[in-house]
Amino acid sequence: MRQLGAVRPALTGFSKDELTALVQEWDQPPFRAGQILDWIWKKKVGAIEEMTNLPAALRDKLAAEYRPHALEHTHTQGSADTTRKFLFKLHDGRYVESVLIPANPALYGEKSDRRTLCVSSQVGCAYGCKFCASGLAGFSRNLDPSEIAGQVLAAERLSGERVDNLVFMGMGEPFANFDHLMAAIEIITAEWGLHLGARHLTISTSGLVPRIRDLADHPQQIRLAISLHGATDEVRNKIMPVNKKWNTAALFEALDYWNSRKKQHLTLEYILIQDVNDDLEQARILAGHARRLTAKVNLIPYNKVEGLDWVRPSETRCKAFRDILKNAGVSATLRLEKGHDIDAACGQLRLKQETEEGIIEAPVKAR
Repeated sequence: MRQLGAVRPALTGFSKDELTALVQEWDQPPFRAGQILDWIWKKKVGAIEEMTNLPAALRDKLAAEYRPHALEHTHTQGSADTTRKFLFKLHDGRYVESVLIPANPALYGEKSDRRTLCVSSQVGCAYGCKFCASGLAGFSRNLDPSEIAGQVLAAERLSGERVDNLVFMGMGEPFANFDHLMAAIEIITAEWGLHLGARHLTISTSGLVPRIRDLADHPQQIRLAISLHGATDEVRNKIMPVNKKWNTAALFEALDYWNSRKKQHLTLEYILIQDVNDDLEQARILAGHARRLTAKVNLIPYNKVEGLDWVRPSETRCKAFRDILKNAGVSATLRLEKGHDIDAACGQLRLKQETEEGIIEAPVKAR
């Protein structure tokens, strides 16, 4: 069983094989594992005592040695456009956040037709992208599979809605926690788990080239997004330290390998920052990369982060940047991100909470 320290492990971190082995060690029939998983992932119970078709002695033993869930929900920020950000407390007192985003705002009391959850993979981040809140206080630790998969389960329990799509582009660099991430994905996609198809999962990376190749060789049809944010080494080096280890040439070579192995189109994510990467020549170079890779481009106007003084470009500049891509035949979307009123940028809510509690010091404003 995967676990962190001496804390009681959470049942949301077990695979079916692991749980079957455990109940057999306790002289229980293998079908008990399926019953436990059904209570957790299908019925979404909050306590082991609620698993009423288990023998009382088994419930008592489970409760003594395991937690049903890895996350304690502490706060929800709701938005006028129905986006919700959830803050979860972990067993070591640190915090992690997830964001539930509707495809379309609810109209006249009707529910959105699709819900996407942005999932975190680490507490903090070691990769230090200059515009991002997640890494302002540095890296603390990786999340384990129960904490990653548990975010999806918790979001469904809290919202009462089915999550249709997952994007691993919350706090942290997912590929820096590759083994735990893939173990969580096994749980998320399994029929006995959340049973969400791999094609509805997208992993975003700042550019860890070896892991791009590893995912390309993985049998599941998981989608890939690249946090590019600069079309040249000159621009990317200014804001993304990872580019100094794996430059654009190495990155695009890995993406060529991806295209040779996968059918899913790549997505290039590009946060537009005034006077940093919004020059229209960057748009023309980006168009060439995207066209060659047959990649979609998501343009995201910069979301203000307390502690950083980057600026969002004007709407006119954002649209001009988009139009260069579109006129070059690239599928490009200018994303008017949801949740401006709920500390929308990755890591902001967690950063605020941990600063208030004195877990971390307030970040020094830097550029």
